[in-house]
Amino acid sequence: MTKFKFLSELEEKLSGLPKSDINERLQFYSEMIDDRVEEGLSEDQAIADIGSSDEIAEQIIRETPLVKIVKKRLEPKRRLAAWEIVLIVLGFPIWLPILISIFAVALSVYATLWSLIVSLWAVFASFVGGGFGGILSGLLLSFTPNLTSGLFLIFAGIFLLGLSVLLFFGSREATRGTAILTKKIALWIKRLFLRKEAA
Repeated sequence: MTKFKFLSELEEKLSGLPKSDINERLQFYSEMIDDRVEEGLSEDQAIADIGSSDEIAEQIIRETPLVKIVKKRLEPKRRLAAWEIVLIVLGFPIWLPILISIFAVALSVYATLWSLIVSLWAVFASFVGGGFGGILSGLLLSFTPNLTSGLFLIFAGIFLLGLSVLLFFGSREATRGTAILTKKIALWIKRLFLRKEAA
């Protein structure tokens, strides 16, 4: 693959991003290819060393903030006609509540997802606190006539600490999975805006 073809493919895959960002990335990869060619590699080898345009475009899109992509998408391509402005103003009572409700639903789903993770960690912390509290209380009760109650509290504390170990690993994996899911959703939204831009 030639440098020109590689950069053309990359430019096409980044078409929904702001023009300044695209030019900056194309310049960066053009210089990177040139540097490798100066080191003695052929253009094909230099491009193969960098990676495929799909992987690079994916990484660039992942790193680009969603706000920047949405802002680029919402930039007017031309001046609005008078009748379009009138329709926007007259439709304001309809489209604004719909837009607000879509945003509110998305935000509530996001908040609910992360509140479940916070709840898992809170349960973990309460198991740890309850476990240590049970053991300490049991040790104190062991020196009183309530020896059976003290032993019961010690065993209950050990049981809670054992459960907290399992809950720790479960909470950690749930947090990691939720973070990955959040990133994938953000990437999907970015691609959705970029797809509309390309169309």
